[in-house]
Amino acid sequence: MSSNGNALNKSMQGLWKKNKINLNNSNPIPMPEDPNPNSNSTPTPIVTDSPDNPPPKRKTRSPDSTSTKRQKTTTQAPPPPPPTLRLSSLGGLSPSTHQKLLEYIFLPLLHPEIYTHTGIQPPRGVLFHGPPGCGKTMLAEAVGGELNWILKTNQTQAQTQTQTQVGFVKISAPEIISGMSGESERALRDAFTEAKRQSPSILFIDEIDAVTPKRENAQREMERRIVAQFLTCMDELLGQGVIVIGATNRADSLDPALRRAGRFDHEISMGVPDEEAREKILKVLTSSLRLEAGFDFANLAKSTPGYVGADLASLTSTAGIIAVKRIFNANLYDFLITHPSPLNPTELSPLLITSPDFSLALSQTQPSSKREGFATIPDVTWSDIGFSSSHDNHNHNLLSIRDQLRLSIVSPIKHPSLFSSVGISSASGVLLWGPPGCGKTLLAKAVANESQANFISIKGPELLNKYIGESERAVRLLFARARASAPCVVFFDEIDALVPRREDTLSESSSRVVNTLLAELDGLEKRDLKSVYVVAASNRPDMVDPAMTRPGRLDKMLFVGIPTSQERVGILRTVLRGVPVQGDMSVVEELVGSRKCDGYTGADIRALVREAGVGALKRSLGILDDGFDEPLMNVSVLPQDFFDAQEKVVPSVSEEERRRYEMLRDRMLGVV
Repeated sequence: MSSNGNALNKSMQGLWKKNKINLNNSNPIPMPEDPNPNSNSTPTPIVTDSPDNPPPKRKTRSPDSTSTKRQKTTTQAPPPPPPTLRLSSLGGLSPSTHQKLLEYIFLPLLHPEIYTHTGIQPPRGVLFHGPPGCGKTMLAEAVGGELNWILKTNQTQAQTQTQTQVGFVKISAPEIISGMSGESERALRDAFTEAKRQSPSILFIDEIDAVTPKRENAQREMERRIVAQFLTCMDELLGQGVIVIGATNRADSLDPALRRAGRFDHEISMGVPDEEAREKILKVLTSSLRLEAGFDFANLAKSTPGYVGADLASLTSTAGIIAVKRIFNANLYDFLITHPSPLNPTELSPLLITSPDFSLALSQTQPSSKREGFATIPDVTWSDIGFSSSHDNHNHNLLSIRDQLRLSIVSPIKHPSLFSSVGISSASGVLLWGPPGCGKTLLAKAVANESQANFISIKGPELLNKYIGESERAVRLLFARARASAPCVVFFDEIDALVPRREDTLSESSSRVVNTLLAELDGLEKRDLKSVYVVAASNRPDMVDPAMTRPGRLDKMLFVGIPTSQERVGILRTVLRGVPVQGDMSVVEELVGSRKCDGYTGADIRALVREAGVGALKRSLGILDDGFDEPLMNVSVLPQDFFDAQEKVVPSVSEEERRRYEMLRDRMLGVV
């Protein structure tokens, strides 16, 4: 044996000696001494493989016998009961959406023999997409409940038991995701298997974008495997009597292979409800509430633009709490202390929810569309801009612009049938151009407010991105938001930065952005009564690509110039709202309407009022330093403050720039 082997033997012998074990002794291993010698218990010896103690025989099982080992019993939880919600319980369901549900879901599940007889492949999936809180999950459950109600009604009338119910399997996509390899795919297969077992059935997958993202954007291999497994499961549904309903807030983030024919064959867009739909939703939500007599649902629906179903439900709950606080004239804590016992019918009888309760609840409730970045109706009115009561001969005065905007946007939204009856197609877009600070943005907001349309304001450079394809994607997402919030006015500020002239020096990425925006504008020509209107603003219309201003796109060009003297006075009166003034303000109006303020824009007049306020504060702070108490001092703006401010505020548009804009206006109008 080698020296290494001898060293190993010596090492092993030393280890056994250290533990006081004799390697040459074949007797059983001695038991350790009892730490308690007085104990009467007899220690149990360790059994060894000696001739006196043969090893136990291993149990053998014949091929025909079964194991006597206790099997682990697994009890499968019964499936949850099918939903009982019905479509009639929903408010604001449009007739077109109802018809699509009948065609895509009800007919294939209740009468599959029609598709078998004709040889047509039935739909396999329907995708619900829209902003959060618009009722996608509730609609899916109502579809399942309506299907079972139809079956139950038919069985009762025909007294047959041919089909008991339509199964409804509901899963949340984020619950499928698992950190263990293969667990996510297995959970997905189990969901489809359960849906097949309950056939005919509906498999509802909420937040489906969590498991089916675009594979080219996937960060991990697991995400790609889940998408591939989902596509495989969808392809295996042929003839299985299962329809998959997916719900998502981000339809554009789904893998394109999922949205092709044979998988999610059809899509139903669920946008922000309009005024009529909101009124129906409110009536459904308050059907079990005690409201005051003659409650005005129409006025409440008009006061809730941008609200989805979840927002209206929150508004109703808030109004109920406000009613309790109002009736018992105390905060909730005091009410709970003073009323420990249940209220009797006499105490409950005056508890009614009134319109003022809802008005107060509106100030405490923020629509989710505003939180999530969707459009809302602005609060700017025509009176906030400042119009003079008289008409002048200038083509660019605000009154004529207001009339043209009303004809181009407000009237088609409020009276669409009137325009369609005479075959007039309203302009797809309006381009407001002129010097900066003249109120182009305020005009767009005011026209959206008057038409009760949602409003999305975008500055042109906001959509530009250095990564290839991201700018075009941002444009598509913008118009998708607008369609979901229709009727909607999309306002592009500084559009010349977004769609410059396509020349040889223009980069390829900028050309793609221009082409994408042109394609979206062309798609607006196919709009229905729920319209999307585009209003753009620019200081340099000559820099905008000419294709943008052709008929059907931004074909209405309105010049917003420097306000006239009378318009400056109207703007001043508007800006002075809420400003503490003292003295004869007529002299201030004469100042603003005089030649000293020629060339002042709306922004310059606001700067004039702000500078006058600063002068009043300086004067008041000087009085405060002389020993007057702050609570006893009232700050007021005097006429002299405006005269002092006028010497500091200069027109933001120079005389040379004004002449250039006038020449450009004449050239655009074809005068020269």
